[in-house]
Parts: sequence; structure tokens; C-alpha cells
Amino acid sequence: MHTIARLIAISTIAGGLQATVPPAHAASVNGVQIPDAQVTAALQQSGLPDSPQARSVITQQLIARELFRQEAAKDKSLEGRADVQQALREARNQILTQAWLKDRIKPAPVTDAQVRARYDAIVATLGDKEYKARVIQVADEAGANAALARIKGGEDFARVAQQVSLAPSKVAGGAMDWVSFKVPVQEGKTQSLPLPLAQAIAALPAGAVSAAPIAVDNRFYLIKVDEVRPTQVPEFNAVKAGIQQALQAQALERATTALVTQLLSKAKVSQ
Repeated sequence: MHTIARLIAISTIAGGLQATVPPAHAASVNGVQIPDAQVTAALQQSGLPDSPQARSVITQQLIARELFRQEAAKDKSLEGRADVQQALREARNQILTQAWLKDRIKPAPVTDAQVRARYDAIVATLGDKEYKARVIQVADEAGANAALARIKGGEDFARVAQQVSLAPSKVAGGAMDWVSFKVPVQEGKTQSLPLPLAQAIAALPAGAVSAAPIAVDNRFYLIKVDEVRPTQVPEFNAVKAGIQQALQAQALERATTALVTQLLSKAKVSQ
């Protein structure tokens, strides 16, 4: 998906039949039924496409799990073991905590107006051009100069990035997502890039590599700009859902922080 887009961010059974038709089962294990609904839920959680083959795999997994459960239930010595007791207590506490948090944390709803305002704010930060760049991050200037010498000597930037870069993007040959910002580049308006890197990207023509390592917070970087093009702003409706999810996540974080603050104000905590 386009980076700026990322920034901007069986039919039901009739009631009368439902009462008379028993739920379908995918399998039975020593008399214990595994409902089709359980298979469907596990399939959705796995992310696999819904197909007969996938359903068969999930069903076999659920059968094995039920067999394990039944055998474990026969071993009465397990519940008396200290490690099992500890695991049961932790699982119980986790379930109760999650249920309590679900009841207590009520984030403010995100309105359509807020989503639109966020979209407009992001669009306002974009420049006329957007850049597709690559980056190499190394720990010291000597390493950066060595990598630069290899590139100047004819080695592919992406290959050098895969071999020496410390950045997560190394697996993709240092490739970054499309990014756009107004020029001249200003601090805080760089789409989260360090200012020196954004300045280097904006100054380089397509195909060029930074002439020298760029120092940022005790790390050294090399930049290559692969492509420059006019900024492509996605339509609001194409990115509305992504923006809404991001704002909802922020609202949840604020509500959680408020609850923690409230609890801390009443608690006696020592460290």
C-alpha cells in the first residue's frame, strides 16, 4: 500500500428454523462434539483462506487438542503439581484482568469529523514531490565510509544494505516507503524521519547516493533516492478506515493511561 495512504494511515438461518435445526458438528471425539462454528473461529484466527483443505487441517488440529485434553483430564496427579497450580493461577488472573479492563476502559468514540480532520492535517504536511529511497545504517563512521566506498566502486546499494545495514529495512535492500514533505524541510515535519535524512532525500536527484555519511544520534547513514514523482494523495474514502483505526488506538491508549493514573493515585507503591 502507498505510504501516504498508510499515513492518512453463511447468511443467518431464519428464526423459525434456528430453533429446530441442531448445530452442525465437524467431528466427535469420544462423544465430545467439535462444532463447525469452532472450526470456523479457529480458521479465521489462523488467517488461512476458507477452503475444504484448510477446514480439514483445522479440524484435525482440534481433534488432536481434544484428545490431549481428555488424556490430561485422566491424570489426576497433574492438578497437584506446583508448576501446574502456578500456571492455573496465572491463567485465571489473566482472564479476570482482561475481563475487568474490558468493563472499565471505555475510550471516547472517534467521530467522522475527527477522521476528516486528521486526513486534512496529514495532507497539509505533504510536499509537491514524494520520494522512494533506500537507507543503510551503520554503527560508526568508518563502517559507513567502507560501505560508501563499495557503492562508489560499483556494488549495488541494495546488496550492500543487506550485508551491512543495522536498520530493519536491510532485508529489503534498505528500501523505504514513499515519503513526502514540504521543501525546505523543517524539523517536526518530516513524516517521522530524522531531519538530516529528510534533507538528504529532498536534495538528491533520482538514482543518486549521498556523497558522505550522515550522522544522526551516534549512527551513520547512507541514502540513495531511487525515484522522485509528483505526490499522489489518496482519496479520503480510500484511507478513512485506516485513519479511524489509528485514532481508535490512540483513544484506547489515552483511556488506559487515565485508568492507570487513577489507580496509582489511590495505591501505595514502593520500589
